[in-house]
Amino acid sequence: MGHHHGHSHGHSHGHHHGHHHHGHSANKKALFLSFILITTFMIVEVIGGLLTNSLALLADAGHMLSDAAALGLSFFALKLGEKAASQSKTFGYKRFEIIAAALNGLTLIIISIYIIYEAFHRFADPPEVQSIGMLTISVIGLVVNIIAAWILMRGDKDENLNVRSAFLHVLGDMLGSAGAIVAALLMIFFGWGIADPIASLIVAVLIIISGWRVTRDSFHILMEGAPAQIKLEEVKAALGKIAEVTEVHDLHIWSITSGMPMLSCHISISEHGVHDQILEKAQSILHDDFGIEHSTIQVERNELGCPNPHQGCN
Repeated sequence: MGHHHGHSHGHSHGHHHGHHHHGHSANKKALFLSFILITTFMIVEVIGGLLTNSLALLADAGHMLSDAAALGLSFFALKLGEKAASQSKTFGYKRFEIIAAALNGLTLIIISIYIIYEAFHRFADPPEVQSIGMLTISVIGLVVNIIAAWILMRGDKDENLNVRSAFLHVLGDMLGSAGAIVAALLMIFFGWGIADPIASLIVAVLIIISGWRVTRDSFHILMEGAPAQIKLEEVKAALGKIAEVTEVHDLHIWSITSGMPMLSCHISISEHGVHDQILEKAQSILHDDFGIEHSTIQVERNELGCPNPHQGCN
């Protein structure tokens, strides 16, 4: 735990220094450039897929849509995150990221179901695919993805979750393009018409997995679920160990957006406990051991008991 302790401390203070800012604008530029690149090529690929009659290209375009959405989202999240909290939206626009991610995930699931449906029809009766055109487009697609991945690698993908997920998306995309290339080659050299629906099925499965993951995680956050890396029981136990604390109740942990956990709880203390000291101790435990920087803690004296005897206190 020791290492984490130092890290989270430095993190909260070094947040607004120059280096962070430089990284922020570099990230924004990297995301924006790769967004433009991938969106443009996605349109090319959709048209190419329709003209060459290749489902694999359409599937890859679907995968690219998932990327374009992820990149556009991350870029938007960075832009909107800059908009400060307003009086009506007290957390700024950080929540938008999650809502958009949920919509993105659902779209991906729908696209992949459509592709799987189409592919099964094609197994029964493989249509004619213009494999040379398909090969050309999928090769260009691979090149575009490599360029996008290179741009994102130059952004600081270690620090920013958004950039990292965008980078992983683009890697997945490369697989999609590679699949289309292999399918095109099989059709050119061996006349295997069935290679096209097979390649598109593989890509559809990739899309549905990422769509499901995004949807599941964003729903968890929208439903105010506790962040996966923080165990409620451990937090409760840690706070309960503070001297003079008799009980911890009404404990809630949730996230505003990924990586921004919030906590609220009530702490009962014995009459010898000093309110401010206990509060400070609780906050430093939350910060150092659990990485929770935003907490609202209500400290109450035992002997006061329940404010309202009829409600019962827990």
